[in-house]
Amino acid sequence: MKQSYDPRNDDLQVCINGVITHRDEARISPFDSLAQGGDGVWEGLRLYDGRIFRLTEHLARLRRSAKALAFDRIPTDAELTAAIGECLAANGMRDDVHIRLTLSRGEKITSGMDPRLNQAGPTLIVLAEFKSPVYDAGGISLITSAQRRPRADMLDPKIHHNNLLPSILAKVEANVAGADDALILDDQGFVAETNATHFFHVLDGVVRTSTTRACPEGITRDAVLELCESLGLPSAVGDFSLTEVYNADEAFVTGTMGGLTPVLSVDGRPIDGPGPVTAKLVSAYAEMTQREGTPVV
Repeated sequence: MKQSYDPRNDDLQVCINGVITHRDEARISPFDSLAQGGDGVWEGLRLYDGRIFRLTEHLARLRRSAKALAFDRIPTDAELTAAIGECLAANGMRDDVHIRLTLSRGEKITSGMDPRLNQAGPTLIVLAEFKSPVYDAGGISLITSAQRRPRADMLDPKIHHNNLLPSILAKVEANVAGADDALILDDQGFVAETNATHFFHVLDGVVRTSTTRACPEGITRDAVLELCESLGLPSAVGDFSLTEVYNADEAFVTGTMGGLTPVLSVDGRPIDGPGPVTAKLVSAYAEMTQREGTPVV
């Protein structure tokens, strides 16, 4: 497994609706929408030296997702930031921390899918863990999953929701195949993303990544595209097939939990790496995260 338990988290304090609780005692109701149907939205944040990288963008995506799901009440950015700060302070955290911010529709008065049953809420969970980037900086392997990412008229990927079963099933496939993660295609057979990250490949000097037609709008993905522009690296956003990926000169994945990580093979086809373009972007991204961010500690 790429992730392992960190003993620094033995006495982790979790914030649920403003109440700080030890990890062993933290609970949500069995009537909460998260337990009833995965009815919630979430964001992954990373803390660098007391600052959260692109917090404003993450909270905006959370708000858009909750609004699309017709949540009755969405906490303000100030309320969300305050809850994050309280959780970090309770744990004495400043650096090398990943934060999972979850907002559910809240508690129901009885089991059922009807959102009108939710008469208490929303539920806000701030889970901050000491967690270094989870992938091997030397590179990872991918296989292509049988799962598919849906298009917007099926389940819009712009909703960053908690219903993650397709990604989990894809990860199961990768585990069985002995790969690190799974590449997932869209309904037309073009590359969408992996089960946990956005996917980039470099071909003929051009840094290429998928559109967000069938994958979420990635905060780290956007940062990498900005870096390409500032570094003078040609980039392209479009529909790319597996054949193009198999012939790539370099490839890498991006995400808040892992940063930028080289890909060394896809479906057993080797890809040279880490390559020079990937290395340049890894370095530039590290510099970006050290100079940008919203102070919360």
